[in-house]
Parts: sequence; C-alpha cells; structure tokens
Amino acid sequence: MERFLTEIMAAFLRNRRAARSPVLLYRYGLGWLLGSRLMLLEHTGRRSGLPRQVCIEVAERPARDVLVAASGFGRSAQWYRNLEADPRCRVSSGTIRRRPATARLLSAADSAAALARYKTLHPMSWKLLRQVLVDDFGQDADSVPMVEFHLH
Repeated sequence: MERFLTEIMAAFLRNRRAARSPVLLYRYGLGWLLGSRLMLLEHTGRRSGLPRQVCIEVAERPARDVLVAASGFGRSAQWYRNLEADPRCRVSSGTIRRRPATARLLSAADSAAALARYKTLHPMSWKLLRQVLVDDFGQDADSVPMVEFHLH
C-alpha cells in the first residue's frame, strides 16, 4: 500500500497539471476544502515581475500568524528563488485568505530543526515524501530548505 501511495504522489508531482490543480480550488474560493496542511503562496516572479501562484504543504504552524513550509525541490524551486529576490507575498491556508506575508528563508540549522519536528509530527507524510524526493527526483531529503511565513 505504501509503495502504491508513493507512486501516486510521484506521478502527481511529475504531472504539472495535476500538481497545479489545488490552485484552482483557491482561485474559486474553495481552498478551505484542502484544510490547513496546504497553502496557496502568491509571489512575484523575480525576472518577469508577474504574479505567480503555487500550492505547497505547511510543515508546521509554530504561532498563530506563522507558517513554515518546505521546498521539496530545494533551493532551485522557482517559488523559493522568487522569494529570495522579493520576500513579500500573500498566503491562503484553511480559513486564511490572501493574507499579506513576509517570507524568511531559514538557515540550514533552522531548516534541519524544523524538518526534524515535521518528521515527528507527520511520520507517514515524511516517509512518503522522502521516498518521492530521493527515489524519483534524486533530492537529498535530509537537507530540505524551509521557509517561514510571517502573516501581517
């Protein structure tokens, strides 16, 4: 069963249309259906200056107005690179809708600590995510960069 779930996750991540499908729910005001473990990140393209959107998993919520997310594809993920250039963004998650936020890219040590907490809080999610990252995308699963979002 686990391998089946891993294969579904990998197929989902490989297919751009499938991976972007949660964005449509947020666009139609139905993002709350996805719960608070996913978030819609609205950011600005570093070269184009155009608005961009991506759905990512919320790894933890250490405070009421703080969310932490992992960049599963590392520092080369477009949304991560865009936030490096301009940390101003908007976040939607659960009942939160288009709240202005500021992103803070966590240091390697802070990322490792947040990842350790994620592994403890969500062991099954971590196991599946780790398999997908390592087996299908060749990522180093133990050095995933994390981003902290401070809602305004």
